[in-house]
Amino acid sequence: MEKFEGGRTVLEGETAHHLGRVLRAEPGTLYELSDGERVWLGRVEKIGRSRVEFALVEQLSAQAPSFSLTLLLAVVKFDRFEWALEKATELGVAAIVPLAAARSEKALLKATPKRAERWKKILLEASQQSRRVRVPSLEAVTNPEIAFGACQEAVRLLLSERADAPSLRRILPGMYSKRAVLAVGPEGGWTGAEVAAANKAGFQEVSLGKLILRTETAVAASLAALNYALGEE
Repeated sequence: MEKFEGGRTVLEGETAHHLGRVLRAEPGTLYELSDGERVWLGRVEKIGRSRVEFALVEQLSAQAPSFSLTLLLAVVKFDRFEWALEKATELGVAAIVPLAAARSEKALLKATPKRAERWKKILLEASQQSRRVRVPSLEAVTNPEIAFGACQEAVRLLLSERADAPSLRRILPGMYSKRAVLAVGPEGGWTGAEVAAANKAGFQEVSLGKLILRTETAVAASLAALNYALGEE
């Protein structure tokens, strides 16, 4: 939405076209609307070809996370990667950085530029579904070493398959920062060079246990744990 003012707002462009022509919205239908700062319940008043006018009915509560999470996520098969994007959004991440990890499939990496708009749409729809005020940012695909070095968050965690890596469960009680970054690797795990680069950048290796999880499962499990540790009581 552009803005909420005077008890009315207007939705234009592709989203308006989709709402009117594909979803067959009708006058009187209620929708939740966000301008990036607030969420309102709006009633459809008038529908045009690429324009939908709403009357604002009531402002809804919308919770912004009390902490900031950045997810560094290795590119994996797109159906699994996109599932992870959706769930990461629902779990409150502020930013997502796709990684061209050494063990990411090269054919997938070549195809990522064509998926950017689809990924942004997934983030938008997941944000709307979970009543988030702001959509997480999606950065360009980058190399892990560059992404690790750019992180300034107080808590930097690298999910690891090493048997001697400390469990996330042991780390969580000592976490008091409101800013954290989590790096999740591809199937097959991180290479030794990537682990070394992460350690040099201040990342701590952590484990989710003895079971080997798929990338998307690890994302959901670890973010849920971080929400529990960093969220408000």
